[in-house]
Amino acid sequence: MAQHGDASTPQLAGLGANREAYSAALEGLDEYVRGKDPAAVAATADEIVAVAQLLAREPRLRRALADPARAGQERIQLLRSLLEGKVGEDALELLATLVGGRWTAPLELLNAAERLGVEAVLASAGNAGDLAEVEDELFRFGQVVDANPQLAATLADSTAPPARRAELVHALLDGKARPATVRLAELALAGFAGRSFAGALSRLVELAAARRDRQVAYVVVAAPMSEDEERRLGSTLSGMYGREVTLKVTVDPAVIGGISLRVGHDLYDGTIASRLAQTRNALVGRR
Repeated sequence: MAQHGDASTPQLAGLGANREAYSAALEGLDEYVRGKDPAAVAATADEIVAVAQLLAREPRLRRALADPARAGQERIQLLRSLLEGKVGEDALELLATLVGGRWTAPLELLNAAERLGVEAVLASAGNAGDLAEVEDELFRFGQVVDANPQLAATLADSTAPPARRAELVHALLDGKARPATVRLAELALAGFAGRSFAGALSRLVELAAARRDRQVAYVVVAAPMSEDEERRLGSTLSGMYGREVTLKVTVDPAVIGGISLRVGHDLYDGTIASRLAQTRNALVGRR
């Protein structure tokens, strides 16, 4: 098993040197959602996501809002002059916290706004008591997509109109998954955090788990694990990583036997298929 790295503050990973501004906005979000109606939080989340999408479309705007030559209050005033009356005060206040920070690059402000929108969607699911279910629905949706190469190719095709791909996601999930799951799947289509559709889904699963203070372990086995086996593996991993670990199990007969396990950047591949491949490569190398 590879050594595991620091799993702390997963919500801040990938934000470079600008963690302070994002951390303040995230704290503001957590304070705002406490005891709030889930529908109100979901509406605020949609507004934050919409502003992030605006920043993605308008590079001049995100440069102006991240311009270090302007004072933080000046940038906040610019944000308010553009958005007051168009988004609610709660969303505007959270976005102002972001914009008022110092950003080394406009793209980092965009990434932070996107991440804050995702956290707000997850917070609405948490307030509704649905966060664990949203996490599982995202994972299962990823499994369904992976099992259908044509569907995977269609959803991952960035040249196809986003609206058409979004319609397909809705056709697959509406009435079968929670609204937060559908919203997050739409964000995965848009390439959340600069990832592919599959990669974005996996990242969203991890962020959902992190909001419940859990780590995700992706497990691949040849045959279904018993409840006792899953419980023992989860307990072992929790002891190793110092926090609760949630297992996401995929059954793949192609691995023949054994287990493949990934937690963060740590990978352990003890499958028979992997050992056979290593043996085959070793034999080829001796020729």
